[in-house]
Amino acid sequence: MNRKQLVEQIFQKKTFLCVGLDPDIRKMPECVQQEEDPIFFFNKQIIDATAPYCVAYKPNLAFYECLGVKGMTSFERTVEYLQKFYPDHFIIADAKRGDIGNTSAMYARTFFEEYNVDALTVAPYMGEDSVTPFLEYKGKWVVLLALTSNKGSHDFQLTEDKEGERLFEKVLKKSQQWGNEDNMMYVVGATQGQMFQDIRKVAPNHFLLVPGVGAQGGSLQDVCKYGIIKDCGLLVNSSRGIIYAGHDENFAQASAEKAKDLQQQMEVELSKIG
Repeated sequence: MNRKQLVEQIFQKKTFLCVGLDPDIRKMPECVQQEEDPIFFFNKQIIDATAPYCVAYKPNLAFYECLGVKGMTSFERTVEYLQKFYPDHFIIADAKRGDIGNTSAMYARTFFEEYNVDALTVAPYMGEDSVTPFLEYKGKWVVLLALTSNKGSHDFQLTEDKEGERLFEKVLKKSQQWGNEDNMMYVVGATQGQMFQDIRKVAPNHFLLVPGVGAQGGSLQDVCKYGIIKDCGLLVNSSRGIIYAGHDENFAQASAEKAKDLQQQMEVELSKIG
């Protein structure tokens, strides 16, 4: 899915919601745990219920890899289900890869050839040659970690050099020499609030993947106030706040209601930019 197609989906569906598929079997309703493949069953129900209200899904690989081969089978089934029944939804594999060049090339082959997802989260710490192998795939996106929503983000990302430039700003500036607004997004946590102004000074046109709305307490309104642009430029992710909204056999309906509520808020924000 290219940028034009993604923007069209956002304005057609009046939403820029990304649903995070972070399935923890210990948090699922008991009725789900009895299934042969509880992870895939849970994901399928969530997807069917929330698809009208979102434009993207983001399975977090940690929640699948922790279960070994069975978990990765569930991940593969989830991706295949999305590609078959919801091909207009953007798929982000949240794997946070990034290593020396030849290793990154293998990671890129895994997610862009084997699983054929639209985008992959990538850690930029090791520099250009750890990121560029992912950018060699036409029509695929790198989602680079820039300013994350966790408390520890302040340990490194906000540190300044002698000229007063913060590390996240250096990442934004340098990485734009590798990719562009048509194949690179940035992760910026919703809890960063007004910092979106600083992000937009350096990356005015790039899409931002924004986790932290919902369970982590980020404000959708603040994100939009400081981060939205004329073609939206945002994918706001909610994981726990949506997928664990219900605790019984009606869990999918509860998730749909949470997703619909966010979609309606997003529709209001989109109406402000026309």
